[in-house]
Amino acid sequence: MIILCHLRETKKRTHELKKLMPNIPQRLLTQQLRELEADGIIIRKTYARSLQRWNTLYLRGIGVSIKRVQRLMRRLGIASITYKKFRPFRKGTSPTKERENLLQRDFTTTALNQKWVSDITYIPTRRDGWCYLASVMDLHSKKIIGYSFSRTMTTALVMRAVQHALHDQSKSPGLILHSDLGSQYTSEELASFLERQQIKQSFSRKGCPYDNACIESFHAILKKEEVHHRRYQTFEEARVALFQFIEGWYNRQRVHSQLNYQTPQAFEEQFFKKLPFRLNFLLSHLLTQVQMTILQNILQHKNKT
Repeated sequence: MIILCHLRETKKRTHELKKLMPNIPQRLLTQQLRELEADGIIIRKTYARSLQRWNTLYLRGIGVSIKRVQRLMRRLGIASITYKKFRPFRKGTSPTKERENLLQRDFTTTALNQKWVSDITYIPTRRDGWCYLASVMDLHSKKIIGYSFSRTMTTALVMRAVQHALHDQSKSPGLILHSDLGSQYTSEELASFLERQQIKQSFSRKGCPYDNACIESFHAILKKEEVHHRRYQTFEEARVALFQFIEGWYNRQRVHSQLNYQTPQAFEEQFFKKLPFRLNFLLSHLLTQVQMTILQNILQHKNKT
């Protein structure tokens, strides 16, 4: 019954879309897809799902179904990047020091700079061997707000990434930084630094990547869409490529379904545009509460007299 209702609702929405948008001839649609490919907007081989390409078409006012996009993709020889096979999580058996998990897999937020997540990933180079990227993501905008790239995986690497985020963002009271139990994140040096910045630390359970799924997902995207398609010769070549991917592509061009198919940068800018309205609403609400409190005090004083 649930499946039938879902199909009925999907059919209804399809008819509504056909009414709202004109039918596009296939020859014209193919031409538009080629133009978009030249622009590097949707036919760039980085989206893992055809659904994202279809939504980009929809947002640009092109009335077309997902099936039609898939058919044209096959004709144009465009293929998606495949996902790695799912590997189930197995709880570790070796003892470890338990640390507080403030996040508890609650990735929801109501504003920027409430919850940050961070992790380190390995980047191979031919001449300089393994290099390391530490990233910090804001869970509200899904934007990479801080990152650091180094030849060594030390606490300083993580601190530089957090400092980068603090330089570009404004802290909110009660800000949480969530990470795994890596030695760089559990070090006393980082704990002291975050305490001075009034940032609360939160940690995943041992060996459980799902507790830090958002930043893990970003690093998986980075590997599938950039690192696995390149062979960096040197550390410097990798550093430039990672900068271009994060700042030029991921933050400013790659749309996210969770952000209503906006880029992280556009979503952040939209948040700040709405901020004056939100502040005025909160201020008026606060004034109303103050007025009610004063009125209650006056009534209580009259009753006593």
